[in-house]
Amino acid sequence: MTFASLGLIEPLLRALETLGYQTPTPVQAQAIPAVLAGRDLMAAAQTGTGKTAGFAVPLLQLLTMEGPKVAANSARALILCPTRELAEQVHASVAEYAQNLPLTTYAVYGGVSINPQMMKLRKGVDILVATPGRLIDLFRQNALKLNQLQTLVLDEADRMLDLGFSEELANIYRMLPKKRQTLLFSATFSDEIRTLAGQMLNDPLSIEVSPRNVAANTVKQWIVPVDKKRKPELFVHLMRKGRWKQVLVFAKTRNGVDALVDKLQGLGINADGIHGDKPQATRQRALDRFKSSDVQILVATDVAARGLDIEDLPLVVNFDLPIVAEDYIHRIGRTGRAGNTGEAISLVCADEVNMLSAIEMLTRQTLARHMEQDFEPEHRVPDTDASGQVVKKPKKPKKPKTSGGGGKRNLGKWVDSGEVAPSEPSIKPVRKVPVFNTGPRKKK
Repeated sequence: MTFASLGLIEPLLRALETLGYQTPTPVQAQAIPAVLAGRDLMAAAQTGTGKTAGFAVPLLQLLTMEGPKVAANSARALILCPTRELAEQVHASVAEYAQNLPLTTYAVYGGVSINPQMMKLRKGVDILVATPGRLIDLFRQNALKLNQLQTLVLDEADRMLDLGFSEELANIYRMLPKKRQTLLFSATFSDEIRTLAGQMLNDPLSIEVSPRNVAANTVKQWIVPVDKKRKPELFVHLMRKGRWKQVLVFAKTRNGVDALVDKLQGLGINADGIHGDKPQATRQRALDRFKSSDVQILVATDVAARGLDIEDLPLVVNFDLPIVAEDYIHRIGRTGRAGNTGEAISLVCADEVNMLSAIEMLTRQTLARHMEQDFEPEHRVPDTDASGQVVKKPKKPKKPKTSGGGGKRNLGKWVDSGEVAPSEPSIKPVRKVPVFNTGPRKKK
């Protein structure tokens, strides 16, 4: 199969050839004809399989072939992304695909001044890439009108719910024309997102080109059990032992990112970090330096887990496991992209066992354990398996102690000193799904 056989116009074929795209990936082969046919779409595929081109390329063709010229302060198509980094990357890809077309594109997000964005929108743009909060700000200040909108794309909608954008999504939905095309693309589709799709999409076509919620098979995965306090020491040991050249590291909190970066820099290691408290310009500069190999270690929160395409990234390290199991798939999907192979190592301590169990149940695989010499944990990480259960060792029977003086035996409550206390049940954060007043909708 070729891109030409999918019905794409010559300027798009020329752009794809320039970018080195030879044959469509499975998700592109199914999504492109469906989008060109005007269908609402819900597409799930593993990370690194070309989902952005799957919606952006046919969308560009639709806007080129039909519809009036964009009006002032308007957009003809809207792509929503959960993070600033992803918005920038999606916009960069869209601009590359549109290099031979008479269309305008732009990206808006928070963390930077809104005034230049308002100025840019005065002439209108054909495709607007946006984060939800900044989009609403622009709409409320009358800098953006959506009555000309033809297509809405939600990229990584599950992450938007994880980040608490449910109310924003509901508000945006009320701003949009009833008659439009809606496309949902993601690597994972939770039950909450399927509920959302039922409210927002009109008779959608569902595409799943790989098993649901499965990590890419191009990524070799394993865990290293370790005590929590020794994680930084173990990370430095593994880095020097493996002579790591370029590593993307995920930490759970912003403070955790800063602490690890400070430690690495104190050891003379070229490291930088990105998280939500840093200004957008600082975050983008750190990411650009990492992509160009000026920075060896980039430590990040989950703002870097979705959509970031770092060419030939060999290794991802989970310094902390993610609270939401689906984020593990997105994190390790930063490596092993576009047919390349990669590795993903997770440093796991005893109090993360429930998160580990949730990840293994979601991905339907038990992660191999590699014990590192001299770093064996004092607090054992209980065994887990893909069933989602924490596997406890059998209890050793022990006779109750007898009271002194030959009196009656004391058969009160007792606990075997070798017994491991049961772990807390795994608790997944509740994600609020916006409820939309859909009303009657026109058939396209």
